[in-house]
Amino acid sequence: MDAIHWPSVFFLLFAGIACAFALAVVFTQNIVRMALYLIASLGAVSGLFFLAGADFVGAMQLMIYVGGTLVLLVFGVMLTAQSQYVRMRTPSGQMLIALLVGASLLAVLCAAAVGVPAWRAPETAIAAAGDPAQTATPIGMALLGLRPDVADGGSRVGYLLVFEIISIHLLVVLVGAAYLARASRSRSSTN
Repeated sequence: MDAIHWPSVFFLLFAGIACAFALAVVFTQNIVRMALYLIASLGAVSGLFFLAGADFVGAMQLMIYVGGTLVLLVFGVMLTAQSQYVRMRTPSGQMLIALLVGASLLAVLCAAAVGVPAWRAPETAIAAAGDPAQTATPIGMALLGLRPDVADGGSRVGYLLVFEIISIHLLVVLVGAAYLARASRSRSSTN
């Protein structure tokens, strides 16, 4: 009897949780439940990052998206807890267009995934990746602008641009939550 390959079991578990809760986000109409399902889906995606050996990216997924964006979303819902914001109804025409676009994107992504040669022979990809335990230190050094994978004569460009994009994303979410809160106050003051 063959031994259970636990990384594959956990991959399937986290992937199933991420897909199931992502579908739940799409099909539920209650915004608070959407936020809870999105937390579970993004948490499962961070588990996939941890399984892939990208522990720094997994931790950033947890801290920034699960911890930051969704907390702002929940506070935005709590600040605007009126009946028109608690439940969302999507017209069937928009749902059909979204399903067509989503199915097209899924087909393109599946075709691209099948076309990756390293995924056909995972043993060679794992051997080429090196030691997965040494992922956080080089990425942390690169955030400081010190690239250990580049020789002394090479470029010393870090990953600061990625964090700038993430900070802009958080700013947009905060501005959106403030806009929703202000719009609900102006409607309640006119009534």
